[in-house]
Amino acid sequence: MRVLVVEDEEKLARMLARGLGEEGHQVDVVTTGQAALEQGQSVPYDVVVLDWALPDLDGVSVLREWRARGLRMPVLFLTARGTTGEKVTGLRAGADDYLTKPFSFDELVARIEALHRRGGGIAPSRIGEALLDPRRRTLSVGEKVESLTGREFSLLSELTRHQGEVLSRSRLLESVWGGDEVNPNVVDVYVGYLRAKLQRVGAASVAIQAVRGVGFRLSKD
Repeated sequence: MRVLVVEDEEKLARMLARGLGEEGHQVDVVTTGQAALEQGQSVPYDVVVLDWALPDLDGVSVLREWRARGLRMPVLFLTARGTTGEKVTGLRAGADDYLTKPFSFDELVARIEALHRRGGGIAPSRIGEALLDPRRRTLSVGEKVESLTGREFSLLSELTRHQGEVLSRSRLLESVWGGDEVNPNVVDVYVGYLRAKLQRVGAASVAIQAVRGVGFRLSKD
């Protein structure tokens, strides 16, 4: 699984990343609510472990915003707030499970695996005649299927969410590469990869258009 851990307590965040990594999962860690909002929107996570008390936006606000944006990945609240009222608030905000601190790591792993088995996550979306499947991370038209890398999926998802809008290279670099220091031309390279895969599956109505001096726009007939 690919797991996002949202936790501002450094020692606990390191422990979760190390422990879940040893269980065979790919783990990303962010420490603020704003970073969580952006990361959750740009990467198709299988499960999110979310703290309530964060230094900027609280976990409930982050979760409500994700759900408002249509993100359906399973979310487990991991927090010291354990009253019945707080649990109800978290679950009503869109959480799928709730575990209070202190906790058993084995129980956390079991709950994460249970959430994954339930088959939550972002629903497949249509792009013209093509189907973008976040769980399999594939692009398909009928029987023709192309696998996408994580970057390819994130880039196509970002363009799809803002279909018809021109997205600048700097915006795409921030949302897909997370502000990593990479050559801006990497966006053009990955757009080329996506164009080739759209062509191979036969998505004739879908185009990623370059807007000179600005960036790219996804359009469909």
